[in-house]
Amino acid sequence: MSTKTKQKVHNYSAGPCILPSTVFEKASAAVLDLDGSGLSILEISHRSKPFVAIMEKARALVKELLDVPEGYSILFLGGGASTGFFLVPMNYMKVGGKAAYTDTGTWASNAIKEAQGFGEVDVVASSADKDHTYIPKGHPIPSGVDYFHFTSNNTIYGTQYKDLPTSSDGTPVICDMSSDIFSRPVNVADFAMIYAGAQKNMGPAGTTLYIVKDELLGRTGRSLGNMMDLRNHIKKESMFNTPPVYPVYVSMLTLEWMKEQGGVKAMQERSEARAGLLYGAIDELPLFEGTTAREDRSSMNATFRLTNTALEETFDAAWKEAGISGLRGHRSVGGYRASMYNALPLESVQVLVDVMHEFAKKNG
Repeated sequence: MSTKTKQKVHNYSAGPCILPSTVFEKASAAVLDLDGSGLSILEISHRSKPFVAIMEKARALVKELLDVPEGYSILFLGGGASTGFFLVPMNYMKVGGKAAYTDTGTWASNAIKEAQGFGEVDVVASSADKDHTYIPKGHPIPSGVDYFHFTSNNTIYGTQYKDLPTSSDGTPVICDMSSDIFSRPVNVADFAMIYAGAQKNMGPAGTTLYIVKDELLGRTGRSLGNMMDLRNHIKKESMFNTPPVYPVYVSMLTLEWMKEQGGVKAMQERSEARAGLLYGAIDELPLFEGTTAREDRSSMNATFRLTNTALEETFDAAWKEAGISGLRGHRSVGGYRASMYNALPLESVQVLVDVMHEFAKKNG
């Protein structure tokens, strides 16, 4: 039998992505036996006391970590954030109504397309004129619309709102925070709804978090199917139908881990350290260049490219040899993308930076 030690993999995947090792250990143990019950987490009833306790704890941890105020409900539903793209207009856009959106990339564009099937959409700002390499600023949140929607972080293009838009006249604000939720403090009271796919900072693919201001639902005049009406999911505490049991469980474990690490403020400090280290190398080394406006660079997804594309094959071989995975950019834009979610250790970023320095030394 070989005694060769398996090389550590430094996971930069954009999602599903890296999770804490302790979460993997607990989650894998629960597949065989959940807390000594003699049953796997994969086979327990979603109505059983053990899972009801898991769901309640997951919701309570979200409330604690984000300091969610009273009057908001926390849901864990299936379908991914792409389902949220149409749940938003179905539950917030009035019949014959109008919504405002910003277009800052692929997922924001997809949300706009879904909303256009339910009513008028005013795209108040867009970064499409420069291939979504910046965040539009200074645009108004128009009054007289049913809601305003934006995407806080753009995984494909590597841009991020540093100042989250807020309304001064009571216009409901809705945000897709799929790829940066729990990476920095958020004033939940500024939002009518926040939603986020789990598979970036919170858990595995398969569940989506919704934080919903209760009093704003049920005002559209639209007849909704039971599954599409968020009020039904609120009444049944995320169990209107069978929830995604295992993704919710792993998300609960990840939320526990965040709390143990010091909460969202600690996640922000870790994020800033990772981003500072990598962007520092990108700016220092002439063989590399960032692809977005510096003031809008994402702390979650750093996008960059080689100034000499002929060296890509050599660079690819170097980072792969160092045990780095998932560094290639999205197929639609090319280049490179280092996704640095909450569980990525700073040492993994240092490995990439060391590879970049050594590569520059040999090829500069």
